[in-house]
Amino acid sequence: MSETVREPIEDFGLSKKHKTTTLFSKIGIVGCGKIGQKIARNASAAGIEVVFVEVSEEKINEATENITSFLDNMIAHWGMTDGEKRAILSRIKGTTDYADLAGCEFVVEAINAIDRGKRVADRKEIFRKVEAVVADDCIIATNSTTIIITELSSELTRKDRSIGLHFFIASPEARIVEVVRGLYTSDETYQKVRKFVKLINHGVIPVEESAGLVSVRIFTVLLNEACELFLEGVAEKKDIDKTMGIGFGMRFGPFTTADIIGLDKVVRWMDNMYSEFGDVKYKPNPMIKRLVRAKNYGVPTGEGFYKYDDLGNRICE
Repeated sequence: MSETVREPIEDFGLSKKHKTTTLFSKIGIVGCGKIGQKIARNASAAGIEVVFVEVSEEKINEATENITSFLDNMIAHWGMTDGEKRAILSRIKGTTDYADLAGCEFVVEAINAIDRGKRVADRKEIFRKVEAVVADDCIIATNSTTIIITELSSELTRKDRSIGLHFFIASPEARIVEVVRGLYTSDETYQKVRKFVKLINHGVIPVEESAGLVSVRIFTVLLNEACELFLEGVAEKKDIDKTMGIGFGMRFGPFTTADIIGLDKVVRWMDNMYSEFGDVKYKPNPMIKRLVRAKNYGVPTGEGFYKYDDLGNRICE
């Protein structure tokens, strides 16, 4: 009788050594306002686990409620099922502890601060806190338009893993992301982030480092010129918006877009670019400054260039 040959079953199993990990199986977000919520929703919908860091339990609950409301709205408009909503929410977790970012392959800073100097200092501090708890190959990004990623990453131990992003919030249909290479950004980091953007079903707009990127530099100049046209009596605000909307195919005209973004944020953009470039075309028009001084920021406050109801719908005058 021939001898029975016994082979260890371990040789045919999937050992830890041979297991492959999925790129971007878990990401982190620091700051879960409008932008952070958008990133969280899109990443979770793509099957990615999301951990977001906020300053308090109250902020965590607020972000979770806003994400839930957005998904409920999608269900109401036949854009999602209850099962898909539950799956998305199950992959999103809020925390106040940076240590919970451990295991993330990608962390995006998306805070909202008013003073430019404080914003830079706060973001640098966030970068340091993130770097202290994540692995060496974790990518650290900022969602910013006028703050330079090279400046933010200058104090990191691994500067090559830093990169800039800009997600659009003025239009939910705008499925593009400006991806910004800084002075230290490595090719590997850049290519990985391009894959992430495509993974969440967005298009990549490659941008070399510049305050304002492509979107904000063009938009702010357009808005300033629209204000000049109105102040000169050339046309009414609604007709200027209609001209750009219908005539040039814009989703919204400049005044409506600014109200959606928030005029306080638009002014910060303009001030930062005027400081960066010294060109008067970026200096906020007095019409915009006047509205901001009155705290009429647009949709967030119910009044800006136009008036809005509690649901953010424009009130016809």
